[in-house]
Amino acid sequence: MARRWQRNEYNEELNISTAFTDLMSNAFMILLLFLLLFIMRSFINRKPELVDKQLDTPPIILIPDDPNHRFDSGSAKINPRFYNYIVTKILPEIERASKQYNVDIIEVIGHTDGQPNGSIASNLDLYLESVARGGLELEKLQAGSNADLGLMRALAVVQQLRNIQVKEKKLPGLSFRAYSAAQLILPSGEFAVMARQEDQRRRRIEIRFTRLGQVKKVN
Repeated sequence: MARRWQRNEYNEELNISTAFTDLMSNAFMILLLFLLLFIMRSFINRKPELVDKQLDTPPIILIPDDPNHRFDSGSAKINPRFYNYIVTKILPEIERASKQYNVDIIEVIGHTDGQPNGSIASNLDLYLESVARGGLELEKLQAGSNADLGLMRALAVVQQLRNIQVKEKKLPGLSFRAYSAAQLILPSGEFAVMARQEDQRRRRIEIRFTRLGQVKKVN
C-alpha cells in the first residue's frame, strides 16, 4: 500500500513537472513571438525614415541665363541686377541648405554653350591665382576658351559670396570652390554633342553642396 502511494505521488510530481515545463515552454514561445512582432513592426515603421534619409540629398541651385541675371557675351562681369539676384534669392537658399544638410563646401560650376570663344589669347595661366586671392580684379582675366569663360564666371559668383561672408558675417564656416564644365555637360546631365551655335539653355551656373571628407590614397 505504501509503495502504491509513493508511486502515485511520484507520478503526480512528474505530471506537475511536465505540465510546468510545457507551460514555461509555451510562455517562452509566446514571448518570442511578441518580440519578433515588435522587431518587425519597428523595422516597418523605420523603413520609410531610412528611405527618406537615403533620398535626402542637398539640392542643386541653378542660375540660368536670364535677362535678370545674365553675363554679357564673353564676359564674367556681374552687373548690379545680377548681384541683387544673388543677395536676395541665391544667398538665402545657400544659408538654408548649408544648415539643413550640414555641408561645409560650396561648389560653383560655370557652364557655357558650344559657341567658340577663342578670339583672344588666354591669360589665366598668368593671373588666375592672383585674381582668386583678390590681388587683381577679375576684369584682368581674358578667356581664350569656353573652359576659361566658365571658370571665370564661376569665380565671379564665388567672389561675391566671399565678399558677403566677410563683410556681412554670413555663411560662416563655408568654403567656396570655382569650377568650369565649359560646354561639356548638358542641363540634362549628359555629355553634349558637338554644337557650335549659340544656345541660351546651356549657359548657366550650378551651385552644389558637399561635405569635405578625409583624403584617402589608394595604392
